[in-house]
Amino acid sequence: MTQIPILFEDAEALVIDKPAGLPVDRPRSGARSLEDFLEQLRLGFQRAPWPVHRLDQDTSGCLLMARNPKSLKRLSAAFEAKVVDKLYLGVVAGPIAEDAGTIELSLSKISSAEQGWRMIPARKGKPALTHWRKLAVRGELTLVEFRPETGRTHQIRIHALAGLGAPLLGDPVYGDGKGAPRTMLHARAISLPREGKEAISAVAPLPRDFLALGFGDDDLSG
Repeated sequence: MTQIPILFEDAEALVIDKPAGLPVDRPRSGARSLEDFLEQLRLGFQRAPWPVHRLDQDTSGCLLMARNPKSLKRLSAAFEAKVVDKLYLGVVAGPIAEDAGTIELSLSKISSAEQGWRMIPARKGKPALTHWRKLAVRGELTLVEFRPETGRTHQIRIHALAGLGAPLLGDPVYGDGKGAPRTMLHARAISLPREGKEAISAVAPLPRDFLALGFGDDDLSG
């Protein structure tokens, strides 16, 4: 079985580099998910770790996991208190005129028999706020840094489309699904303070599919 890289580890928490294509929760089909790796990630501890938050199946990168029920409660409370700093990298399928900005678009979930469910901007939806910064351009593709303050479902994906005017490359729901084998979104870094302890902090390296598009570590400086 594939080994999942560990980016941070102590007695309370793990941060793993979740591979793209691996769902956090077991799909209805019963296909492979993160649950199949929990025993591997126990690393000699009494309990297997459990994810504190979720990443979409296509999204790669930093996923925080708790070692035990007490730490799960504490770390979940940190998300609720909005003291968790998250940084994502996304490849947007189009040019972006501005260099940086903030997208504030409330989101609501809709569903139809034809298209299934998706999120849409809606005044009466749940508030969603994302800060963004343009990092690099390769042809018609733009590498963008996203710092979400809220954690709504599909927030960055719909904010890219509705706020920046172009979807993430490869997104089959908010784009045309072309140009990449997956939605090009990567959870680059996560950090959160802890009282009386070293802060949890982790950075996930750029995935190969980002590198294959011509984006590299040099684009992330500054």
